Amino acid sequence: MTRLVAAFALAGALAVAHTAAAAPEGYDFDKRHTSILFFINHLGFSYVQGEFHDYDGEVVFDPDDVANSRVRVAIKTASVDTDVDKLDDHLRNQDFFHVDKFPAMTFVSTKVEKTGENTGRVTGDLTLLGVTRPVTMEVRLNKAGEHPVYKKWAAGFSATATFKRSEFGMTYGVPMIGDEVRVVIETELHRR
Repeated sequence: MTRLVAAFALAGALAVAHTAAAAPEGYDFDKRHTSILFFINHLGFSYVQGEFHDYDGEVVFDPDDVANSRVRVAIKTASVDTDVDKLDDHLRNQDFFHVDKFPAMTFVSTKVEKTGENTGRVTGDLTLLGVTRPVTMEVRLNKAGEHPVYKKWAAGFSATATFKRSEFGMTYGVPMIGDEVRVVIETELHRR
């Protein structure tokens, strides 16, 4: 579930990239070089890791006025993957993502701001299980420049966020299965 959020936030991190563009530019996710992960506590013993493989969206970055940048992402909840088939099936049912009723979760940025030389913050509305709540991602620009293979302008970001799944109505197993979800995103974006 947090994979979506992470992808959105990373994209929003474009707000800290240094590009030569004079007007807002659109960026696409390089899905071969993007990992959107979530971690959740399991009975206090460990953190289960999962990710989402099927997502789409757009990032628009305005280097002259970061506040004009925006991120929109949609993740197909059925693409959840923990590397454990039985667990993935459980996560897809009504106890967690209820994919038959809610086939996608979305993130739409409401605010993008630069917080430092290579850091930014993307706040947006995450809609999960039909509930919409604000989520904020802390973003770090790793590198921006011409990609040596694709010969396009690219930007790489790392982003993190935490939120409580119970605030979206996903209460199964709380507190034995953690309420707090930690999202970690590593992504490359290519300018259109």
